[in-house]
Amino acid sequence: MSNSVDFKSLFKYQITMLIVVVFGLILPLIGCSDKKETPEYKIGFSQCVGSDLWRKTMLDEMKTELSLRPGTKLSYADANNSSSKQIDQVKQMIEEGIDLLIISPNEALPLTKIVEETYNKGIPVIVIDRKTSSPLYTAYVGAENYQVGKIAGEYLANSLKGSGNVVEVMGLPGSSPAIERDRGFMDALKKHPQIKVNGQFYGDWLGENTEVQLLKNKDKLKNVDAIFAHNDVMATSTRRVLQKLNLNKRIQVVGVDALPGNGGGLNLVSNKTLTASVLYPTGGKEAINIAMRILNRESFSKENILQTVVIDSSNVQLMKLQWARISSQQNDIERQQTLLADQFKVYNSQRLVLNFIVITLVLAVVFGGLAFHALLENRKINKSLELKNAEILNQRNQLIEMSEKAQAATEAKLNFFTNISHEFRTPLTLILSPLEDLLKNERIKASAGNNLKLINKNVYRLLRLVNQLMDYRKIEHKKFKLHATANNIIDFIKEILDSFKHSAEKRNIDLRLVIKESPGVVWFDVNILDKVIFNLLSNALKFTSDNGRIYITISKTEDTVHIDVEDNGVGMTDIELKHIFDQFYQSDVNYSRGSGLGLSLSKELILLHKGDISVNSQKWQGTTFRIALPLGDTHLTAEEKVAQEQQSAKLYDQIKIYTTEHDHAAIKEKDRSFEHIKDQSILIIEDNQDLLDYLTDKFEGTYEIFTASTGTNGLAEAYEKIPDLIITDVVVPGISGKNLTQQLKSDIRTSHIPIILLTAQGSIEQQVNGIQSMADVYITKPFNFEYLQANVENLIKNRVILKEHYTSDISSSGVKRTITNVIDKKFLNDFAGIVEHNLGNEHFSVDDISKAIGISRVQLYRKIKALLNCSITDYILNRRLKKAKYYLNNEEYSISEITYMVGISSPTYFSTIFKNKYGMTPTEYKKTRLQ
Repeated sequence: MSNSVDFKSLFKYQITMLIVVVFGLILPLIGCSDKKETPEYKIGFSQCVGSDLWRKTMLDEMKTELSLRPGTKLSYADANNSSSKQIDQVKQMIEEGIDLLIISPNEALPLTKIVEETYNKGIPVIVIDRKTSSPLYTAYVGAENYQVGKIAGEYLANSLKGSGNVVEVMGLPGSSPAIERDRGFMDALKKHPQIKVNGQFYGDWLGENTEVQLLKNKDKLKNVDAIFAHNDVMATSTRRVLQKLNLNKRIQVVGVDALPGNGGGLNLVSNKTLTASVLYPTGGKEAINIAMRILNRESFSKENILQTVVIDSSNVQLMKLQWARISSQQNDIERQQTLLADQFKVYNSQRLVLNFIVITLVLAVVFGGLAFHALLENRKINKSLELKNAEILNQRNQLIEMSEKAQAATEAKLNFFTNISHEFRTPLTLILSPLEDLLKNERIKASAGNNLKLINKNVYRLLRLVNQLMDYRKIEHKKFKLHATANNIIDFIKEILDSFKHSAEKRNIDLRLVIKESPGVVWFDVNILDKVIFNLLSNALKFTSDNGRIYITISKTEDTVHIDVEDNGVGMTDIELKHIFDQFYQSDVNYSRGSGLGLSLSKELILLHKGDISVNSQKWQGTTFRIALPLGDTHLTAEEKVAQEQQSAKLYDQIKIYTTEHDHAAIKEKDRSFEHIKDQSILIIEDNQDLLDYLTDKFEGTYEIFTASTGTNGLAEAYEKIPDLIITDVVVPGISGKNLTQQLKSDIRTSHIPIILLTAQGSIEQQVNGIQSMADVYITKPFNFEYLQANVENLIKNRVILKEHYTSDISSSGVKRTITNVIDKKFLNDFAGIVEHNLGNEHFSVDDISKAIGISRVQLYRKIKALLNCSITDYILNRRLKKAKYYLNNEEYSISEITYMVGISSPTYFSTIFKNKYGMTPTEYKKTRLQ
């Protein structure tokens, strides 16, 4: 980088700085003359009541608040609990001249007159802490003493659990706080008649008087459970008296104030001298705030009641921390104000000197200093930039080196897979050629035609995946060269469309070409564009249901031809649309079975044509892919254009690769008129039609087969058919195989059905997860059919054994029932209990049981048949006959009585069925027992 300086820019910068400095120095001088003076007020404050700590706290709060309001002075006087002295102090303040009076009256009646005189002279009066006997004052600030007493009473009532003896130590007789606190305390105790007040003593707010009064009445303290003192000073003296009388441990002492600092209520509660203290805020800060609002003629409230709370062991530490923080903040404010005052003095003196220097030497100093400063800063900046540039270059080189290593490793992996994929083509060719020869042999085709077609179809599918991977690698290495020719786009698409007609007709899908406007001749590479069209049509067929529609629409604008491939299939979500052209992306919602390369490859092939491909889709409303190709040949280079040649020779291979996947073997209509009815049934849930057909063909000779291609349909089939066994793929549309298994195993209707999970997820973790979903067997793909068949036979065989065992157990009351499924065991216990409870009801029916259990009649029949291998009617009849046999053996009832007791309406019918069951009539059986 260069160290040269742009002197023209530097000069402009210096002039600007000069103007800023000059105005910065002159404007403060001008501003000083226009400065408005803050109005000055004088506030008189007469304080009388409270402990020394309480008065100091109030005064400190006032001084702290006034420190934030310069120009306001405070005239303070302390009457030291003397009403007459306080009256004289107020008179003296009025003579000296004050703008507002703040007074904390010692007593209500004696101080009322002087407060009224001050108010009537036009001097605002703020009464703090306690009121006078007249409403003639400007504002009141303080806690509500009635509420203080009431809170103390409620606290003691809760602490004593509604019963006990208490003593009240009151303040100065005649003072409003003492009167109000006593009234609130007594009102609170009225709700608890079991609490008795043993005595009330006046301590006059002083500790000495409190000790004298309590010691005089020490006999009344022996049976006391709690003492309420009107302030913390008297409460502390109360505790000392209790200690002298050895009554300290069992008596609770509650005070009022809860002030911070040494000797304050907070510390007394903290060290357990006091049980609790009701917070009585001093109101100093609030009084100054209201005073300033009154003096500045702002709105204010006449009655300002401060909130209070009980401080005990549960919250005392928190209150101490808050007070400590407030005290620290107050000290910081005072220290900052002192520093600001000192700085202001220094600033004023320095400003005078600086102004003088600037006026005499401003031009020379500013220009020289700015120029020198600019040169130094410029050099520093240049050096800093050089160091940063060197650092950035070093980091960039490291990143390039790391990126090259990562790219080399990735390239090596992709080359490996590409080479392997290329090698796949030789064995695939050797499979396809002999396979096609076998398919031409009618004798072999007749015996194994379906299996050979299935192999043929999946070989082509594998070939398609290999081709896509190789094409992707060609594009990535820019080895895919465009060989465009002028072609009729309509004829080209018609030829491709004809290849899919057969597959569409078999599924009754309306596949058609719609030409809105013929574009004429279009330049494109036949062997590249056909891959795109084939891929889009193949996807449309895959995701369009039977009886759907697929339209290819050709239209054009002035310089572009549009090819729209539209279907009314399942559509896509917004998340799928966002990633649909990403490499290797596969939708988890649609559970597509592709490689994730088809659409990404299609986009790259269209970009080779200087065109574009886009998609528009809504879930369950279909999808439209739009290909846009430029008209003319000006967008192509000379190397990309070739002379017209016959390129359709490769089309047959493309057709086979893309259409074979959609060929489905014809379903053989079987003559079931002479078919033997199968004892067991299997439900197969698989979305791959080929695999579904294969498993159906293999199992239908032995079992009755039900099928479903989605998890949702499979769940409905399971509830409706109640099969003996279920085989399901893990990854199927709708509900996954694992979720389906959990739902079926947790439902009383289907909990007994064994379930086999088929999946390509073969890791140990995935297999464990499959078993944890309550599946009976977990088999990974590719699987051996004989292994699957052996598992099916084994599970069904075990289920039959379990039926026989459970049937024998359920018919005998003395044998312990054995079954592995907890839900099934509960179901059968409930079923047996309902039947046993209703044996005597001749109108008892299957509908009554289904209502009681909560499942349908059909599902109840199937469930009982699956578990007990008998009908419900047979089971009920069998239980009735066993009950009748018990009565005949153990009770002295007549045959008719027993008939009605077991719910059979006719003795004749009872005799008939009993003989069929046990080989003799009830009368004969009874005679045999008597012999």
